[in-house]
Amino acid sequence: QSLYPGVGQFSLPNLFIFDLIFLHGWVNFHCQKWVNFGLPLTVSEGVFSMEGDIVKLPELVHLVKKYNGRIMIDDAHGTGILGRDGRGTLEHFRLEDEVDLVMGTCSKSLASIGGFIAGDEEVIHYLKHHARSLMFSASLPPSLAASISTAIEIIEKEPERRQRLWENVNKMRRELKTLGFNIGKSETPIIPIIIGDNFQVFQMWKLLFDNGIFTNPVITPAVPKEQSRIRTTYMATHTDEQLDKALEIFESVGKKLNLIPG
Repeated sequence: QSLYPGVGQFSLPNLFIFDLIFLHGWVNFHCQKWVNFGLPLTVSEGVFSMEGDIVKLPELVHLVKKYNGRIMIDDAHGTGILGRDGRGTLEHFRLEDEVDLVMGTCSKSLASIGGFIAGDEEVIHYLKHHARSLMFSASLPPSLAASISTAIEIIEKEPERRQRLWENVNKMRRELKTLGFNIGKSETPIIPIIIGDNFQVFQMWKLLFDNGIFTNPVITPAVPKEQSRIRTTYMATHTDEQLDKALEIFESVGKKLNLIPG
């Protein structure tokens, strides 16, 4: 939704917003309209923050390049997680040279605040002088800049942490499905438990919290109607004992609310 007010800041005669139909990482564009309006810019998340699935980037690149367009990827949830070296969604698909702009945050795998954007020098120069989010932001304190640098160094030099993360993620995805929960099409450390009823979402959230499990309740408009959910995420530092205990609590709460077979 933030794309719409952002684009609305402009009043250029050749700037249009086309309807996009999102199908969990795939988009059906009104491609025939593009050729009339110059170079289209397509913006997508790398990892979808509420579903946990990954954009179908090879298909997206093929389609956009066919119409001489540009691509921007918000890789907030892919940085440090995806790719052989943790470089994100682009590295995951080996398409780092095919995407024009990549942005992300330092508040997740980099354990700090702030964000970043990478692209051609000319584009970055333009953003430095026109992006409100840059002009009205203060510089990062040296301590936070140092922590970001250290986090990147850890990602590069300690791949065993990422390996451990994926072991935890695969375990939780497998076991939650076995218990009978609907986890959608998650492919990443973001694993939703889709419930569909707002009241039950908050019931489950409260019961989990009271039993020592912190999760995020998510309802409309963050997700479509009938898709309200509990959003869970996992870390490399979670131990097997902690995950097993969490699964016991998920099972108990799920049965109490009749969300899974009892």
